[in-house]
Formats: sequence, C-alpha cells, structure tokens
Amino acid sequence: MQIWVIQTLNSLSLGGLLFMLSSGFALIFGLMRIANLTHGALFMLGAYVAATVVRAGHGLALAALVAAVVIAIVGGLVERLILRRLTGNPQGQVLATLGLSFVAADFCLMVWGGDPIPINTPAMFRTPLQLLGLSFPTYRLFVLAVSIVSAAALYLLIERTRLGAYLRAGTENARLVQAFGVNVPLMVTLTYAFGVGLAGLAGVLAAPVYQVSALMGSNIIIVVFAVVVIGGMGSILGSILTGVML
Repeated sequence: MQIWVIQTLNSLSLGGLLFMLSSGFALIFGLMRIANLTHGALFMLGAYVAATVVRAGHGLALAALVAAVVIAIVGGLVERLILRRLTGNPQGQVLATLGLSFVAADFCLMVWGGDPIPINTPAMFRTPLQLLGLSFPTYRLFVLAVSIVSAAALYLLIERTRLGAYLRAGTENARLVQAFGVNVPLMVTLTYAFGVGLAGLAGVLAAPVYQVSALMGSNIIIVVFAVVVIGGMGSILGSILTGVML
C-alpha cells in the first residue's frame, strides 16, 4: 500500500508541475498564437536562479519569488524586444524562440557548468506526514497544494475577471478590445511575462526533486507540448485535466 501512495503522490506532483508549465504555454499561445519554444529553457533557468539564491544562504521561498520575478522580466523583454518585431511572421517567431532556447541552455552551461546541482528539500518538508499508518512525502504534498492553488487562481482570473474577459476577447479580436481603451500591447507583454513566470516557478518547485541541470528544460518541454495539444491549444482547463491524467 505504501508504494502505491508514494507513486500516486509522485504522479500527482508531476501533473501539477506539468499544469504550471502547460498553462503558461497555453496562455501565451491563446493570446499571441506563438508556440513558445523557450518555455522549457525558462523553466530550467528559473531552477538555476533558485539554486543560486539557495547557495547564497536563503530559503526556497525567497528563491521561488526571485526566480519567478527574474524569469517574468526576461520574458517581458523577449516579447517586447524580439517577438513584437516579428508580429505577423509566425514562422520567424517560432524560430526565434527555438534559437533563444539554445542560447539559454548554453548560457546556463557557461555560468553554472554541466554538473547537476542538488537543492535540498526545505527542513520543514523533510519529515514524512504520518496518516492512517501510511507515510506521505511532505514536499510532494506541498508541490501538489501549490499547483492546485495556482490552477484555481488562474482559472478564476481567466473566467471570472474583467482582465480575463479582455484576454479571451483579445484572442479573437485584438482591435475590438483596443477600442474599449485597453492597451493591448501592454496586455500582451504582461501576459507573456506572467506565462513564463509560471514556468520559472515550476522550475523552482521541481529543483529539490529532479536536481538542476542543463537538460531539465529539453526533457520536459516535449511532455508539455503533449499536454497542451491534448488539452486544447489555449485552454487552461484542458491543461489542468490533461496534466493530471498524463
């Protein structure tokens, strides 16, 4: 029974990480119609930023905050300085994001080297949770809880707020949304930054489980593509359900 509990929690926590990655990917594709191939690289870069913060003597919570903000800023700059100049050229945008993913991977190798970097699980999550005679890995439960909260918050943002309505409308007719006084270019930049920020946060959460390496982004991006395609390009709810099923 114990092995099934551990395997189930491992699967669900991986599903939560896949959701956080694929939801950001789906959000960007839904608004911008860009297959963002840098998503896996930014997932990896977020983990490396967190490793640097942890090595400096700080906790994982601060590392997660710093990594999410740094990756969001990097994403905003990429959208503003590169992808916006390629508007109307989807092939150019895909190739640009693919090239940036290679640049990010080589940058990480130059700065942090090729050896995997372990990040210790925070002390408060190292002791297994005992319940009904079974041991539950506490950190896996924490990752699952964070992913559930993120899923609920993102779903409510998209489906129940005015900003979400603007985002959904912007995917169909950006000019109409702009006629309502919405700064569409700024909305696009912030959406891109938020989507890749989720990828950076997922990288931080994955680091204590999978270690930080230059291959972690390329290994997971293929699975993220599967989640997004099966769940529906641009569908947040589809990403949630497919990530858990997969």
